[in-house]
Amino acid sequence: MELPREGCLLRIIIGEADHYQGKHLYEWIVIKARECGIAGATVTRGMMGYGANSRIKTTSILCLSEDLPVVIELVDEKEILEDFLEIIDPAIDEGLVTMEKMHIRLYRHTGKK
Repeated sequence: MELPREGCLLRIIIGEADHYQGKHLYEWIVIKARECGIAGATVTRGMMGYGANSRIKTTSILCLSEDLPVVIELVDEKEILEDFLEIIDPAIDEGLVTMEKMHIRLYRHTGKK
């Protein structure tokens, strides 16, 4: 798959405990992204954070949270990500979604499985 030099990064920040259609929401989003042909997706689990409700979530043993922040980053062309966002929007009850331009320097694989 070829990507243009100018692409976009779609960043979705949700809670680890969020679910949709019987799956973790982050898992559902990545599977849906692959089905839609999005160029790439990565999920990162946060160690600490808070959102619109200002409730701090942390891995600290003194205040262990079962709903840590999860960041999903998807890379592709802006139009493709905009269309994808329309598909997943109804599944996101709480969280933050951002999109930013990015300059793609390298996108390749070896072809090995």
